Amino acid sequence: MSDELRKEINDIIEADIQIALNDYIEKEGAQGEKGDKLKAKVSQKEVDKIIKEYKRLKKKDKSNLSQVKKMGLVDKNGNPL
Repeated sequence: MSDELRKEINDIIEADIQIALNDYIEKEGAQGEKGDKLKAKVSQKEVDKIIKEYKRLKKKDKSNLSQVKKMGLVDKNGNPL
């Protein structure tokens, strides 16, 4: 599962970067010479950092305190918990 998630995140990141690079090149190419397409590569360490952060956020989101905050409960003074 982790390898599939890592591959999906890597593909999404590379696609977003690739689109941004191609748009930039097309804009620059319109002003002067025709631009070439560049290939985007993402470091596996960066993908691993994103996965770790994603898992941390999901774990925090499932915590009991997070569930209480989602309910919108208040204490006896009317302050949110």
